[in-house]
Amino acid sequence: MKVTVYSQNNCVQCGYAKKHLDAIGVRYTEKNISTNDVYKQELIEQDFRGVPVIEVKTDDGFTNHIIGFRPNELDKLK
Repeated sequence: MKVTVYSQNNCVQCGYAKKHLDAIGVRYTEKNISTNDVYKQELIEQDFRGVPVIEVKTDDGFTNHIIGFRPNELDKLK
């Protein structure tokens, strides 16, 4: 499983999501749209307009997105 967190500076929900993932031991890659316009464009191309967006790619090729800080959904990634 590969987890990517799209975030931006000064986003409270982004901080909560990353802290929660850290607390439950889920490794992730962060893509901060405040520092890289390519990451922002990736979200726009997928019709996402806000952050955090947590992208989960499973080993069998399935991709799921968790929008916002949703601890119950994040817990399923353990």
